Amino acid sequence: MKRPILELKNIIKDFSKVRAVDGIDLSIESGICFGLLGPNGAGKTTLFEVIEGILTPTSGQILYKGKPRKRRFKEEVGVQFQHTEFPHFLTVKETLMSFRNLYKHKADLDYLIETCYLQDILDRDNRKISGGQKQRLLLAVALANDPDLIFLDEPTTGLDPQSRRHLWEIVKQIKSNNKTVILTTHYMDEAQILCDKIAIMDLGKFIAEGSPKELLITNNKTNFIVLEGDVDKDILVKLPWPWKRLRGRIEIYTNSVNDCMKILLEMDIDLSRISARAQNLEDLFIKLTGKELRA
Repeated sequence: MKRPILELKNIIKDFSKVRAVDGIDLSIESGICFGLLGPNGAGKTTLFEVIEGILTPTSGQILYKGKPRKRRFKEEVGVQFQHTEFPHFLTVKETLMSFRNLYKHKADLDYLIETCYLQDILDRDNRKISGGQKQRLLLAVALANDPDLIFLDEPTTGLDPQSRRHLWEIVKQIKSNNKTVILTTHYMDEAQILCDKIAIMDLGKFIAEGSPKELLITNNKTNFIVLEGDVDKDILVKLPWPWKRLRGRIEIYTNSVNDCMKILLEMDIDLSRISARAQNLEDLFIKLTGKELRA
């Protein structure tokens, strides 16, 4: 097991009469991608900002590489904020060089350009880059000091599918260099693809923690059979599994796809437009929190 790069011990954060973070313990190994998930109001943004050092915890301890955070922490972390405005009338290259010059230890400029796919927009004014290009520049800025620990706050929110996948490849490349990434996201497919471990947070506490695979195996073994079109309710009530009618289709929840298919055939139900899928992280999230993640 790799040594933890970050450890949280009984972290509490209070605001007036509200306890936003309620006794969080966490250990994050170096070289992994850790995802922090939760509905709006769960406390994840507050926890994220406490870990980054933007907010001071009410109580508890945070260790970075086994020691309390000091100047070294600020020098060795990179942060990509969700909303950042770059100076107007500067080019992408000028912006990147300006941020690099803020640090003693600088990442190689060519490495930043190549890793974040900025080659084609280096001479473009910041005002004339797309949303996806801006996110790549934000990521390059977060890497300007060659950090060991990178914080990404919903890095792909609002991007088109192609741009999202572009960012995914960058995150994978960063992790392959033994960097540690901590991200928040509203996209369950993103968490399942990128994260080695995740924590689902609600009401200030972790309600589930582990690898995506572990969480799916441990918490829920349900499969979903989907029937397109309408089916008579008198037939459906005879099924030994729960079901739900949703937007012109029927969803049946079962732990035995084979048995379910056999019974549906015996009931003479039309299976020409049937599909089956295993549970995913979004199903698990809804089950645990009773809420649905929205960007």
